[in-house]
Amino acid sequence: MVNYTRSRQVKIRHLQCLAEVVTRGSLKGAAEHLHLTQPAISRTLKELEDILGSTLLLRSRAGVELTEAGEVFAHFARMSLAALDHGLEGIDRTRGGVLAQEVTIGALPSVAAGLLPHVAEGFRRLAPEAILRLTDGPHGMLMDLLRSGAVSMVIGRMGDPATMQGVSFTQLYTEEVVCVVRPGHPCLQAPDLADLARWPVIFPPPAAAIRPQVERWLISHGLPEPQQRIETVSGAFARVYTRDTDAIWMISHGVVRTELSDGRLVRLPFDTTLTKGPVGLMQRQDAELSPVESLFVNALQEAIRVIGYDVT
Repeated sequence: MVNYTRSRQVKIRHLQCLAEVVTRGSLKGAAEHLHLTQPAISRTLKELEDILGSTLLLRSRAGVELTEAGEVFAHFARMSLAALDHGLEGIDRTRGGVLAQEVTIGALPSVAAGLLPHVAEGFRRLAPEAILRLTDGPHGMLMDLLRSGAVSMVIGRMGDPATMQGVSFTQLYTEEVVCVVRPGHPCLQAPDLADLARWPVIFPPPAAAIRPQVERWLISHGLPEPQQRIETVSGAFARVYTRDTDAIWMISHGVVRTELSDGRLVRLPFDTTLTKGPVGLMQRQDAELSPVESLFVNALQEAIRVIGYDVT
């Protein structure tokens, strides 16, 4: 149960002070950024710890370290400050008394390339006045943006359990990793798994959501990680490199769905069923959809149905 007496005692300056100390790694850095003295920072932190009845930071010559209670409270302090910033930005966007509506979405590259263009068009029809802000990137980066409030939803594969704390996951469809090459690639004459050792391979880096599935698939076939490999999540690079060389690209099917359908890339006939995994909608567990965000989810679900993604 929330202690409303304590919550009323906690001020924005307390949250800002804690957040800056954590970000800067020292009281000195926080003091310089906030244009305060170090004693003032110390007093503010002491006030906050007294209000909460918990020690939040351990101080040493090496800097500061969060306690377990500090980790928990600092997480929500940053979320609260991010929410306040978004509210102030909303006021700035007010025109004629009407708040400009926007939806902020993060997506893994496989979703950004394959699904989101269809979703964006459907959303435009449902909410023509709304602003859609899209950010794509690796799973870890998107989770940081989600927790900070910089994006309201993330669409992609579920990450390592450690990265999913405080995040809900609603499955939308399933997708597998495929191996693709340019038309006319030498290995198309007699495709063999040994080709992964003969040719350069564009491979998911350790931070990529599909990396564990790819590693498990290789192990299941008794294959080592390719020696001749380039690790990247850059679809722009991989498309050009695969087109212009004899590289084999290991990538989520959604990223290359269009290229496969129009013949610009060819899928090697390897059974990659083991790499199949859920793609879903991720939100902060304490988040509730706004009306315009609900319209985006409706457009998302309709695009999945129309395109024919595997929802099993």
